[in-house]
Amino acid sequence: MVGRNSLFGPVDPAAESGYRDPPPRKGFFTDTSVCIGCKACEVACKEWNEVPGDGFDLLGMSFDNTGALSANTWRHVAFIEQPKPLGRQQSGVGRARVDLGMPTVGLPAVAGATGSPTAPAAAPSGDTEGQPDFRWLMSSDVCKHCTHAACLDVCPTGSLFRTEFGTVVVQPDICNGCGYCVPACPYGVIERRNGPEGAKNVGIAQKCTLCYDRLGAGMEPACAKACPTDSIQFGDLDELRERARARAATLRADGVADARLYGDDPADGVGGAGAFFLLLDEPEVYGLPPDPVVTTRDLPRMFNRATTAAGVLLAGAALAFLGKK
Repeated sequence: MVGRNSLFGPVDPAAESGYRDPPPRKGFFTDTSVCIGCKACEVACKEWNEVPGDGFDLLGMSFDNTGALSANTWRHVAFIEQPKPLGRQQSGVGRARVDLGMPTVGLPAVAGATGSPTAPAAAPSGDTEGQPDFRWLMSSDVCKHCTHAACLDVCPTGSLFRTEFGTVVVQPDICNGCGYCVPACPYGVIERRNGPEGAKNVGIAQKCTLCYDRLGAGMEPACAKACPTDSIQFGDLDELRERARARAATLRADGVADARLYGDDPADGVGGAGAFFLLLDEPEVYGLPPDPVVTTRDLPRMFNRATTAAGVLLAGAALAFLGKK
């Protein structure tokens, strides 16, 4: 079913793909403000989907040993160290402390602590003296399952398809490895697998499926199931958007002025993402494009212009031929 907004604008992607009475669209809301960088989501994703390991390369990028999303990394936890002091919204800062008699690293002991294992120390005042002068930003990135997915638009074999849940999935037994989808993705998510030796689906396009097999069985995706802090939240997309807006408003009211949502707007360049994020800084800081646009958006206009140009050339050639007679 092709409508006026098939390549742009807000639509219901499952209904647009021809599903009759589809279930509510499913997706992810990732709240980076409570991500602790444990990488449980990365491990759970690899185990459930049989994604090959990346090795243990030290990339020189803080504690991030995977670097980016790839054919062998469907979930990527970014560790971003910034030269900014910890804010009071950070876990443990500005709250009463309990001295357990253990050695400490980082914050010095609060003045007035009794040393008793059970006596809470006085909470520090609003000043940040003695606090670390850097902070960590951690975020678990994933395929965005765009409303308008360019990877799906350009696939010549139908390997990429839209599910009844509104997600985008690769069928490895149909993919011919042409790679057209790789440059089409505005987020640089999808990639052909090049190894390691012995891995399955080598040469085939790979990305997150939002655990399509688990959704069909009424289960939540493996990464969300494994997340210990509920940083990764799974559910109906409309409900997640409401929850995310409330969370962002709460953080801003608490003084986190940089809190913002990314990918939640159905009027953006991809028609809204099926996996969106609450960020604590600019998208570029997290390696995300600030204003992504589906790369196939202008195809109808380009085709019309090319057709018009071809018609003009044909008419000119005909006139030139007739003029010689």
